[in-house]
Amino acid sequence: MNPAMNVGAAPVATPWFFYGLAAAAVISGLLVITRRNAVHSALALIITLLSVAGLYLMLYAPFVAGVQIIVYAGGIMVLFLFVIMLVSIERASKERQFNRIWPVGLVASCALLALFLSAFAKGKALLPDRMMQLPESTNTQQIAAMLYGDAGKMGQYTFTFEIASLLLLVAILGAVIMTKKKI
Repeated sequence: MNPAMNVGAAPVATPWFFYGLAAAAVISGLLVITRRNAVHSALALIITLLSVAGLYLMLYAPFVAGVQIIVYAGGIMVLFLFVIMLVSIERASKERQFNRIWPVGLVASCALLALFLSAFAKGKALLPDRMMQLPESTNTQQIAAMLYGDAGKMGQYTFTFEIASLLLLVAILGAVIMTKKKI
């Protein structure tokens, strides 16, 4: 921190960045569910994921922000766009079977809103008074040690991580085989 700055003053730009990123995430999240074009919804989802990555950076979690960008905004969105290109959009837009269930979605949305409002109202009782101080320098190293282990030793979650990667590999192979049969 710059010694010329007042020690008790909070940074001025931080709330602006937070509110800007939060607004971008909420607005683009609304665009995801309101756009009729699936490609426009996917692009709005990319903006949402990038905004959330910016919020992770503001929380001093650079590893989570990087994973958010690489895995979700990169890999998963490419997969979504690939599926959108494979599916016949014209045929799917003509099917109006889901137009009758919007009241169920409205009730579920209201129930979720009530849950959020009750959690907000009881927030002081649910959350501790002070924030936990975490070391910033060892965040990524600790995650890597838990996933992959230290030199010569297996990590705590290495086996689980490898099983998840195997399941993803099987899903990719299944998708390729199913696509090849249709073509």
